[in-house]
Amino acid sequence: MAGIKQHSGLVVPLDAANVDTDAIIPKQFLQAITRVGFGKHLFHEWRYLDVEGTQSNPEFVLNYPQYQGATILLARKNLGCGSSREHAPWALADYGFKVMIAPSFADIFYNNSLNNHMLPIRLTEEEVEEIFQWVWANEGKQIHIDLEKMTVSVGEKIYHFELDEFRRHCLLNGLDNIGLTLQHEDKIAEYERNIPAFLR
Repeated sequence: MAGIKQHSGLVVPLDAANVDTDAIIPKQFLQAITRVGFGKHLFHEWRYLDVEGTQSNPEFVLNYPQYQGATILLARKNLGCGSSREHAPWALADYGFKVMIAPSFADIFYNNSLNNHMLPIRLTEEEVEEIFQWVWANEGKQIHIDLEKMTVSVGEKIYHFELDEFRRHCLLNGLDNIGLTLQHEDKIAEYERNIPAFLR
């Protein structure tokens, strides 16, 4: 898994607060247990005018031509509230999002996103409002995230964010729980060699 040190991308301004996980990925699409294939169902009830998902809703922001290929989701407070389904970050990642910016995230959704190698960035409501205004006024322009410096560069302005150092280390080095364990593979092997035979 590749690490995330810096990322530049187009931003989708989802101007809504309290976007819950059922809106992100409706329950009827949760049958699969692998992480792929959920992107086409992301925000299904908002993106499509029909149940089958064949008719795009032209009034939903993800369908605007200027935001196609966006990799950064900008939203209002309490993003990812509701049930604790891990499919929500799976759907966002499968669609192509790598970074989310909001004033706050539901705790379980925040941790699930980090576990799935996505970067959720918390800024103040005032800072998020400034970014919304910039995105609306600068159609087609990208913003830049630097995880090493923990900054978000928007035009000429730089915003600073915080992230737990352990989580930051994992993202920078592309480590999931298995990768973290394998960092200590030599110590694990040594421990197993020293286990008495009657305990093996």
